[in-house]
Amino acid sequence: MSADGHIEKKRLENPPQTIDVKIKRREKLGGEQFWETFSVPYRRNLNVISVLMDIRKNPVTKEGKETTPPVWDMSCLEQVCGICTMVINGRVRQSCSALIDDLLLATGNNVITLEPMSKFPNVRDLKVDRTPMFEHLKKVQAWIELDGTHDLGPADRMSNEQAQERYAYSRCMTCGCCLEACPQYYEDNYIGPQAIAQARLFNMHPTGKMNMDERLEGLMQEDGITNCGNAQNCVQVCPMSIPLTKAIYQTNRDITINKLFGWLKK
Repeated sequence: MSADGHIEKKRLENPPQTIDVKIKRREKLGGEQFWETFSVPYRRNLNVISVLMDIRKNPVTKEGKETTPPVWDMSCLEQVCGICTMVINGRVRQSCSALIDDLLLATGNNVITLEPMSKFPNVRDLKVDRTPMFEHLKKVQAWIELDGTHDLGPADRMSNEQAQERYAYSRCMTCGCCLEACPQYYEDNYIGPQAIAQARLFNMHPTGKMNMDERLEGLMQEDGITNCGNAQNCVQVCPMSIPLTKAIYQTNRDITINKLFGWLKK
């Protein structure tokens, strides 16, 4: 900490002249994957997106071979949209918030490895199709049903604890980090922690809880919540620090109670 009270960020004492960026590439959906390495001049305060944009301006490999510019997704550039998620040095995260200086400090060398997420269809290079995540949201009806536009009056009040828990779940940006890190998730065999947390979010809503049974039914199918192996990798990689394991536990409890006492509602 500096004399003025600010936390000092670690800096590279001997920064490299260049950064070697190894990118796992694919020309088209279903094509063979291959590696290409690019050399980029080092500058302070770069993030992975900045490096990729430098490569795109001059797509020549470290060996001097002219190639096509790498393809990736990006939008907000401030860790809100989740679309720029990729595997960086073996860890899934957003490329907009992955700072080059931090990566170099962590590895102790000048090599950065970029790969697409492996749990989604790889469209091209670092770009993947995250459609399965949105299909999971449909399966658990992750929305609030509206019965017309007329005034329904004030809803039930929520405690501060409930409001804070719901806010944590609402921060999900459907980035896919939790699914990439989850050893149980492989497309159709497990719906994943993201959808479970969103079901929890809307089940806690004063109006949304009216459709709680339908959401729980969506989580009791073959790819449902019972396939969770409690690896807890999801909470380790979630960029928004969402309490995913708590959502899984609480939703599992709700399913059990609903199965035991649901007949009383009929």
